[in-house]
Amino acid sequence: MNIHKEGILTLAIVFSAIVLVNYIVYAVSDSLLIQIITALVTIPVFLLALWFFRSPLRPVFPDENSILCPADGKIVVIEKTFEKEYFKDERWQVSVFMSPLNVHVNRYPINGLVTYLKYHPGKYLVAWHPKSSELNERASVVIKNSKGQEILVRQIAGAVARRIVTYAKEGLQIRQGEELGFIKFGSRADIFLPLDADIQVTLNQKVKGNVDVIALWK
Repeated sequence: MNIHKEGILTLAIVFSAIVLVNYIVYAVSDSLLIQIITALVTIPVFLLALWFFRSPLRPVFPDENSILCPADGKIVVIEKTFEKEYFKDERWQVSVFMSPLNVHVNRYPINGLVTYLKYHPGKYLVAWHPKSSELNERASVVIKNSKGQEILVRQIAGAVARRIVTYAKEGLQIRQGEELGFIKFGSRADIFLPLDADIQVTLNQKVKGNVDVIALWK
């Protein structure tokens, strides 16, 4: 299992804390039962952290006609909405909710050029809240393909997620499937598409980044 670079420090801290707790319990308690219980409680914590920071290898065969899913999770929104930040017009909004058990790597849905990047501090509403896309801490990335078509991908912090990592930079040429960023501990990714895009997913569908097709270009 591959571990994402964003998890190395966190895993080292968690592992050190677990070792310390078990050492203290072993040193102050002669009860074998207490020592075993401590180990049984603390070791799964490390295993869960290890699972959270996994980064599976998913080869992508670039397809200029496809808009790939940017994240693992469940489709919680498919609706036409007025996108206020960049496009300032009506767009399809497709939202993917990531639970703490999902892979939390975010990926570029298309090939193209990063034309806009903006980080917004904000609240930490639950990620499925209708206003989380506008009020929560978030980062918006706009990508333009070779035909001049643009999409916006928005990383959104949730009630548990407290750190958004974005690798995008304005003027960066990116490839479909490359890492856009990482969100720690439960969150959401929104993608805003032209109204003539052919949506390929359904509400409550479970999806995988770099695997499932969100939409097709017209």
